[in-house]
Amino acid sequence: MRHRTLSALTVAACLALVLPAPAHAQRGRQAVQLPDGAGRALVETACTECHRLNLIANSWGYTREGWTARFASMVALPDDDADVIAGYLAAHFPMKPVPEAVLIPGDVDVTINEWLLPTLGSRPHDPLAARDGSVWWTGQWANTLGRLDPSTGTMVEYPLPADSGPHGLTEDAAGNVWFTGISQNYIGMLDPQTGEVTQYPLPEGRGPHTPVFDRHGTLWFTLQSGMVGRLVPATGEITIVATPSANTYSYGIVSNSEGVLWYVDFRGNRIGRVDPDTMEIREYALPDPDARPRRIAITPDDVLWYTDYARGYLGRFDPETGEVEEWASPGGPESRPYGIATVGTVVWYSESAVRPNTLVRFDTETERFQTWAIPSGGGVVRNMMATADGNLVLACSAVNRVALVDIGH
Repeated sequence: MRHRTLSALTVAACLALVLPAPAHAQRGRQAVQLPDGAGRALVETACTECHRLNLIANSWGYTREGWTARFASMVALPDDDADVIAGYLAAHFPMKPVPEAVLIPGDVDVTINEWLLPTLGSRPHDPLAARDGSVWWTGQWANTLGRLDPSTGTMVEYPLPADSGPHGLTEDAAGNVWFTGISQNYIGMLDPQTGEVTQYPLPEGRGPHTPVFDRHGTLWFTLQSGMVGRLVPATGEITIVATPSANTYSYGIVSNSEGVLWYVDFRGNRIGRVDPDTMEIREYALPDPDARPRRIAITPDDVLWYTDYARGYLGRFDPETGEVEEWASPGGPESRPYGIATVGTVVWYSESAVRPNTLVRFDTETERFQTWAIPSGGGVVRNMMATADGNLVLACSAVNRVALVDIGH
């Protein structure tokens, strides 16, 4: 079953818009008592327009300049108010001790270009490197999808049905952009030519997460409720199956050269294999019980690579032998490796808990690391993707940016 809506396109080229927070960002506010001081009332007024105050209380903390840069990506404020807020936040929420970025030199040169998104506070979750060279993102808090033309810097935003909470996205062979509406429990398809959005409500389960197309054009996706789904675009038919183990959190997902689906379980030390014909799932346990793989990528030999977010490792899983190998991430056990992609036999990923976030390169042949600091700080790179010409696109979530990484080959 599908629902359709037609929305006008919102075209923006480096415009800073401040929109009301989507309903899903307003839910579940926890009572946080901010310290007394000049600027407290301004913080409570300005910041709660979009998020809970616990995001401030639980943040890394920043210098005055760091706080200014952070909230400037979220909301446009008068200079006087911004100055007062920056002073208050720096005084009461200074920089906390977190792992510093470990920068490892090497022979590869990269250039990281970043663009601030038109709608402030969008919280871009996933990026997409489209076949035409454009870069897309899901504006999870702004309830939009966005498109960037890197050659001109022009950005276009496409409004979605109310409170969709767009999360993951991918592209079909015709250039339609598919996304997961995690807040309203549907799979969506956007026609970029018309702005028309087609909705496919899920018959069961909740929290559609990461989508991927297989070689036959069938869409597969993970669900937060410990399930895996399949959608046939030609018919709109959706089939959902539960994982064999209970209390799982199926997260990143890829399709190999034979159309077999592989996903990681972020709530356990597991990798799952999904038969594309029967949807039967087989689970493989990782050796360390504390492993929590979050994202997954695949090299041309169909070997799987994953980021172990909890332990600070890069992992390799060979589906043919079941063998697992691991390498400690350069930033250490608290570095929180997250978004990951492959370019040929090279694995790229980001460390999301070091300051600033890093882009990490791992040569699978020499087993050598090289790292770079992300200029904006990264703000947690939740996902990344390789472009057709062997570069990378990133979604830099909390700093409201998307990035294109030009890799010297």
